Parts: sequence; structure tokens; C-alpha cells
Amino acid sequence: MMIFALGSCKSGEEQENITDVIVYGGTSGAITAAIQAKKMGKSVIMVSPDKHLGGLTAGGLGWTDTGKKEVIGGLSREFYQKIYDKYESESGWKWESQSDFGNKGQGTPAIDGEFRTMWIFEPHVAEEVFDDWVKELGIELYRDEWLDRESGVTVENGEITAIRTLSGKEFKGKMFIDATYEGDLMAASGVSYHVGREAGSVYNEEWNGIQTGVYDHRHHFQVLDNQIDPYWIPGDPSSGLIPKISSENPGVKGEGDNKIQAYCFRTCMSNHPDNRVPFPKPDNYDSSQYELLVRIFDAGWREWFGKFDMIPNRKTDTNNHGPFSSDNIGMNYEYPEANYERRKEIIKEHEDYQKGLLYFVANDPRVPKETQEEFQNWGLAKDEFIDNGNWPHQIYVREARRMVGEYVMTENELLQKKPTPESIGMGSYTIDSHNIQRYVDENGHVQNEGDIGVGLPGPYEISYGSIIPKKGEIKNLVVPVAVSASHIAFGSIRMEPVFMILGQSAATAAVMAINEGLSVQDLPYEKLRLQLISDGQVLKLEDQIK
Repeated sequence: MMIFALGSCKSGEEQENITDVIVYGGTSGAITAAIQAKKMGKSVIMVSPDKHLGGLTAGGLGWTDTGKKEVIGGLSREFYQKIYDKYESESGWKWESQSDFGNKGQGTPAIDGEFRTMWIFEPHVAEEVFDDWVKELGIELYRDEWLDRESGVTVENGEITAIRTLSGKEFKGKMFIDATYEGDLMAASGVSYHVGREAGSVYNEEWNGIQTGVYDHRHHFQVLDNQIDPYWIPGDPSSGLIPKISSENPGVKGEGDNKIQAYCFRTCMSNHPDNRVPFPKPDNYDSSQYELLVRIFDAGWREWFGKFDMIPNRKTDTNNHGPFSSDNIGMNYEYPEANYERRKEIIKEHEDYQKGLLYFVANDPRVPKETQEEFQNWGLAKDEFIDNGNWPHQIYVREARRMVGEYVMTENELLQKKPTPESIGMGSYTIDSHNIQRYVDENGHVQNEGDIGVGLPGPYEISYGSIIPKKGEIKNLVVPVAVSASHIAFGSIRMEPVFMILGQSAATAAVMAINEGLSVQDLPYEKLRLQLISDGQVLKLEDQIK
């Protein structure tokens, strides 16, 4: 359901702010958008629903999904240069020496030494970089301000003129940028969008839609010969399904649905005795929720530590790995359209599930002894997320709403089956979707569905049309995160460096549209292209940073 609201009269308690560019969001893309607008001489206000800046980049995703680093330019690359500088200081190494960590995650400097980058980092370091950057430029920032999604967007003659938050603050502006993962401002302004998977026939795609029978990663039960029984009494459907398995039919391969990639938290763990805290036991802990994992262990699976990616100071960016892991499959379908209270409930359920999973493996006697004993050397990093019980403050929203804009990016552009018009940046990461369903297959065994990885022939261009609404919709809104892309194309575009690239390009377009007195749909691309190149963006392979 689309939410479209015209503004109502404001109370006397509301605060009014008038500015050139208003950025709604606290993600990495929101930050680069605000920085770019400021650098181009415009007044800018960041209205962030988050207390902490940086989204996933500062929320545990420190093992950056980069693809080809050569196509990451502009402010996005500058962020990773700032990370490099942080770790050049002795103060950046408390729990291990720089020499012990080595050169992991560092880019090769250019001949002149200008492009020194580091792509692997701790969450608090990323947040420090973002906070310092915003403060250095004097960007006006409002934290913990949530858009009133029901009546907080004023639209006049096809333009947003003001937004209002739940606290009553009103922000008036000439241009608006929605840089949230959820696309809340976009949706509340009446812009077209989609949730879920399109059928493969919609955009003539091979990898969109339901993907039953496709086993690409090691996140399926194929690694166990697809033989895990789903019932409390093995072989007896009348005994009922064990937890975390859906009784629904998964649907027909290639058809669309309203389901989305699983969410999780990118947990930051430590194995340093002085910088770890035991995995907490949730108040509502129920060991039966992990019966499926017991059966997977009993079948011989021993890849529990497969995605403990090491970041500096003996910590991890721990991601989902295997057929049953941190991805809470099938529990997030309501999230994109849910109200704030329901979203909080969904996030809490994910947190309880994942905390319970970690506690289970560390403590339950049914876990293989060798796995449990090794895992007991780990805990949550004591010096990360210190105001949130050492737990990430940002859930991994891999996919929510996606705008249906002036141009829709599909797998055909990414696989270079068709050209991309009007490039504003490049992506290069594998087309990657996490699992979406867990069900009982035709043989009476457990199976996961939706997780695929499709390699690319090379970096691809991202169209300007994918960050602006259709002509005839909102004239002064740019959307660099919930971009106009099919489900499967978004699986590659959704990487954090790309969001920073698109955030910069979005702000550039917004500022130029103000200067030209035009809608974002009517902005001449050639002028935009020249400005982006001037500011260090990589728009085509020939522009790549050596």
C-alpha cells in the first residue's frame, strides 16, 4: 500500500527550518549526500531517524563488499582513505599490533600515494569518521527524528515543500533526498515503488522471481545431500514442523511474490580475553527454536566459523553462513510497509533469535564439543556498541521498498546484455540474494530458497534515472538508496560503497537542479556528468582509478 499525504496545519510548538537540500536518513549514502551538497555551497540539513550515523557501514559491516575497488571514487573512496588514516595511528591498535594484522583489506597506493585505502575496519572507527566528517563541515544534523509517514509530507504542484517528524519539527526545503534503507520519504510522497520479487517475465530476467531448485551458495541443504527431516518425529508429518520452517508452498520458479531477502545483524565478536563479554541469554530464550541446527550438526556440518571475517583488533564482522545461521529467514516480510512500532517488534524478534542462536551454540550440550569449545573463546566485543549492550544498533535491511523510477536497473544492465544510459556511478559486486524462504520440498525434506550468487562480466554503470522518480511524479526528490531496480539487480547495487557513490551523485543532481531552476527529471545529463567526473566519480571503466 502506498502512503500519500498532504500536509496539515502545524502546531505552534513545531520548529521550522528552511534550507536548500534536506537529506532524510542516517545511512552512509545520506552522509555523502549531505557532504556533497555542503561542498557545493548549499545549505543542508540531515534529518536522521537514527541516533548513530553510518547505517550498516558503522553498524557491523566492516568487511566491506567492494567488488572492483577501482570503480569506487569520489566521497566513497575518500571515506575509505579516512579509515586508512585512522589505522595509521598507533592509537588505532589496542588489542593487536598493526604488524600482526598486516595489510589485509588495504588498497594499493597509486604512484603518488594519494589513493591509500582500507576496506576492513571496526564499527566504532567508521562511526567516528562519519561523525568527524559531518562536524568538520558544519552540517546541521537532527538525530532520532522520525518522519511522520501518515501526514508529515506536504506536496504542492508535484513538489515536496516540507516534511514533519513525529516530534513536531518541520523542515522546509527546495530539494529532498531520501537516503533511508526503507524509502519512507519516497513512499509517503506518493512515488511509485515495489516490494518483493518481480516475476522473471516482467523485465525479461533469468534470476528474478522464485528460485526453487537453484543451489548456488553453501547456504542450502544441498551441502547435506538435502536429507534433513523437518518434523518433530522424523518421517511423521502429523507431529508438526520444527521451528523456523514454513508450511507454505514456496511457489513456482520464476514467478513473483512479496517476499524479501532475510535480515540479520552483522555481529562484532572478539576472542581477546580482555575485550569480550559472554553471549547474553535472551529473556525469552527457547532452545527448541534451534532444533534444526541440531539436526544439521548431527548430519556432520562443521562450518560454524565460516564467516567470522577478521577485522582489526581481534574482532569479527560475522555474517550469515550455511543452511541455518544468523539470517532469520521468512520473518521480515512485513517490515518494509510496517509502521514504526511493528518494525520495532520485528527487529526485536530478529535480535532475540540471533542472540539466542549465539547463546545456544556456546552453551547447549547438543552442540558438537569441538565447535562449542572453540566458540567459547569468543564473545561480543566489549568496546563496540557500548550504549546498546554491545549489540549492533542497525539491523541489516538487505532489501525493503525499491522505487519504480524513471529507469529501472535490471540484471540485463548488470550482465551487460543491454547498455545503461546516463551513468552516475558504477557497481561491480556479484548479484547476491540471501535466502527468502525455508520450506518442505517435494521429498519431505527441509530446503532454503532464494539464495543465489551470479558472477558479472565486469563492473556495470548505474543510470541517473534509477535515483529519480518517474516524470509526472515528484519533481524535487532523489532516492540514492531505495533505488529503482529489480529485486535481483538490487542484490548487487545494495552494497555500502555504492550507496555512498549514489548519495554523492544524488546531491550533485539536487544542487544543480536548484541552480538551473529545473526538476530533477529535466536536469541535462551532460552537465551532471561533467560535474560528477570533476568531483572524482567513476562513471565508466575508462575513468577507473588505477
